[in-house]
Amino acid sequence: MSELNPKLHAIYDEVLHRNPGEAEFHQAVFEVLSSLGPVVTKHPEYVDRAVIRRMCEPERQIIFRVPWLDDDGNVQINRGFRVEFNSALGPFKGGLRFHPSVYLGIIKFLGFEQIFKNSLTGLPIGGGKGGSDFDPKGRSDNEIMRFCQSFMTELYRHLGEYTDVPAGDIGVGGREIGYLFGQYKRITNRYESGVLTGKGLSWGGSQVRTEATGYGAVYFADEILKTAKDSFEGKRAVVSGSGNVAIYAIEKIHQLGGTVVACSDSSGYIVDEKGIDLELLKEIKEIKRDRIEAYAKTRGGATEFVNGGSIWDVPCQIAIPSATQNELHRDHAATLAKNGCKIVAEGANMPCTPDAVKLFADAGVTVAPGKAANAGGVATSALEMQQNASRDSWSFEYTEQRLAAIMKSIHHRCLVTADEYGAPGNYVLGANIAGFIQVADAMTALGLI
Repeated sequence: MSELNPKLHAIYDEVLHRNPGEAEFHQAVFEVLSSLGPVVTKHPEYVDRAVIRRMCEPERQIIFRVPWLDDDGNVQINRGFRVEFNSALGPFKGGLRFHPSVYLGIIKFLGFEQIFKNSLTGLPIGGGKGGSDFDPKGRSDNEIMRFCQSFMTELYRHLGEYTDVPAGDIGVGGREIGYLFGQYKRITNRYESGVLTGKGLSWGGSQVRTEATGYGAVYFADEILKTAKDSFEGKRAVVSGSGNVAIYAIEKIHQLGGTVVACSDSSGYIVDEKGIDLELLKEIKEIKRDRIEAYAKTRGGATEFVNGGSIWDVPCQIAIPSATQNELHRDHAATLAKNGCKIVAEGANMPCTPDAVKLFADAGVTVAPGKAANAGGVATSALEMQQNASRDSWSFEYTEQRLAAIMKSIHHRCLVTADEYGAPGNYVLGANIAGFIQVADAMTALGLI
């Protein structure tokens, strides 16, 4: 609490009181509020008009039962969530996460982060998030289809291209989006392609959407390097995770001349000193859906699989945590800093703990927060919405140019805002303030709603 401006103490206390037991949400709110001291000093009206208090309270929280039949004919029950957090800038926009760790606090943290992330893109989209404690791992396609159909049977009534537009997240890829959209279409008898993003290319999806989050994080890191008159050429990088974000972050780093030597999954991590073989990684994770150890067994040679352990023990100059929230702790940060890491670009949402972020700051390591660095995914989702609205389809090259331009703009906004509020080079503060001010001004203009 010592880091908060006194005017924000009461707001944070209220968040704790009204949302007991939601540790991730508390962390996300504190992280933003701790950046807003200079803003409150300059613009006390944001406190006086309860703009900040309203921003910490979702517009709507939807919780529902999801019953479905498994392949043995047994009834399974999961819980579904959609938190429609803030629509001051446009329809609610944010992914769906299917993972056993999901509960209301996780969804609220993700939705709160999404408000500022979407604001930073400069596109007209509000913040929301959803999901379920359903675990797709080990489930058949038919089981996943039945679950998705049951999930959408309740959620559909809350969606619309001008109301709320979900996308994918952990556990929700093209297969799940297809089943969800099919059920929405079946129930409504309308082909509203703009109601879900992350769709297949043959039925309304956007080029680059699959690559966007990973590409975007690397584009942001590249802008940091360019600011220092440097580049990825010859740089050694480590990317945690081995899912969609990690795979395409690795791809873009290699395209820009860097070498990714390690990636991971929940079982451990691999170190490949020659550089991760991207085609083999895609085959293992996207086609065979196997564990990361299979990469080391297939690749052989100097590739090492470490069971458990910390991927952040691997020396690098650039780290891109792309697995999940709070994966990178203070001890990991100390090791990275000691081993010469200079940039941490968050590919996941809030992957660094507050203690890790503080240590990085003290050690002179530049941190690009997730709400800025991984905004490429939702930005390209918004581009998909544009194409759906105009019944258009853009090329890969044009869409990637748009993505690169958006990430460059986000980087510029963060840098300029940090300078304006007395913290040059502090991307965390710059992202929080830039994202906040745009939403806060829109909320003020719309009146007390």
